[in-house]
Amino acid sequence: MRWLLWIIMLAAAAVGLVLAARASTGYVLLVMPPYRVELSIAFAALCGIAGLIAGYLAVRALVVTVTMPSRVRAFQQRRAQNKARETFAEALRNYFEGRLGKAQRAAAEAMKLGEQPALAAVLAARAAHGMRDYGARDLYLAGVTEADEQYRGLHLLAQAEMLLDERRYHDALHLLEQMPDKHTAALRMELRAHQLARNWDEVLRLLPQLEKRKVFEPPVVDQIRRHAYIENLKRKALDATTLREYWAKMPAERKRDPRVAATAAQCFAALGGCTESHRIIEEALEAQWDSGLLALYSECAGDGVTQQLERAESWLRSRPRDAVLLLVLGRLCAQQGLWGKAQSYLEASLSIEPTYSAHLELARLHESTGKPEAAAAQYREALSLTLSQLKQLTGGRRRPAI
Repeated sequence: MRWLLWIIMLAAAAVGLVLAARASTGYVLLVMPPYRVELSIAFAALCGIAGLIAGYLAVRALVVTVTMPSRVRAFQQRRAQNKARETFAEALRNYFEGRLGKAQRAAAEAMKLGEQPALAAVLAARAAHGMRDYGARDLYLAGVTEADEQYRGLHLLAQAEMLLDERRYHDALHLLEQMPDKHTAALRMELRAHQLARNWDEVLRLLPQLEKRKVFEPPVVDQIRRHAYIENLKRKALDATTLREYWAKMPAERKRDPRVAATAAQCFAALGGCTESHRIIEEALEAQWDSGLLALYSECAGDGVTQQLERAESWLRSRPRDAVLLLVLGRLCAQQGLWGKAQSYLEASLSIEPTYSAHLELARLHESTGKPEAAAAQYREALSLTLSQLKQLTGGRRRPAI
């Protein structure tokens, strides 16, 4: 459309000039002694226009000739930049397609061409890491120099992530400490590193920040926090004083958690603190009834078995058909030498839910009361039940002989 308009305008101008030339009777006289040249106005105008056009073209030709080297250099630079961009895009495409070898070669080529050298170096390092070529990976990462300050965080985060994959979590933590800005991804990685390093106090310190940023769902946060407290309790169980001090500082809602309470009870029991173990179980059960925690109530035989029996019998009034509670009562009665009562509780537990633990306790009770045949029968029942449960878990498959 634009060219059509130009043609129409030029044709109109030509028609106008022709009409003006016919209507005009003037002339132009050029005198250059001893010569005289007389031209019509129309021809003189055409000569002037032709001269202007010729001059413009000559100047343009001169400018193009003079600027040709710089124009060639600019063209070559543009072509090199386009090639570098295409190479970098190819590296990205191959990396995300899982073609790590091609991605590494393309990223290395992009580095040489100067296209996003810091990003290309990290991309090549990730590709080399994926192929377990750690030497090449470290060489690429060395290309991200301190001068690339804007990519420092990217460099540190990528290197820390790759070190974590190698389980070099202490080295990863050292890098994460140098992060200029602890954003969400860095905090998640730091949490993972502390979990691998078993720094449970640091895990508990980081969780509120991640919880505030809603990185994990509440159940996941609760699970991580519970696991950290459990592992910390095991670590503190070197002596009773350290364990007691840590337990005293623990939040009350965590003390009522059945799994945390079970771990604490076992740790105190291992150190001979049966009274503290029983108190922990009792307080946790008052807050939340848990059969797994209740089963630990009779494992640590202390001096207060009578009080334990009274407490367990008070629970039985509200839970008369709890098989685990009946088993615990049977064990406590056996510890006190109340054989008849213990047998009644154990048989009641078996009538509700047959378990190998109840069969074993009943077999030991029969041995203690001089009934070897009855004890042997209970041992057979315990073995049969255990084998049946094992078959259900394994589907009847046997491990092949080596």
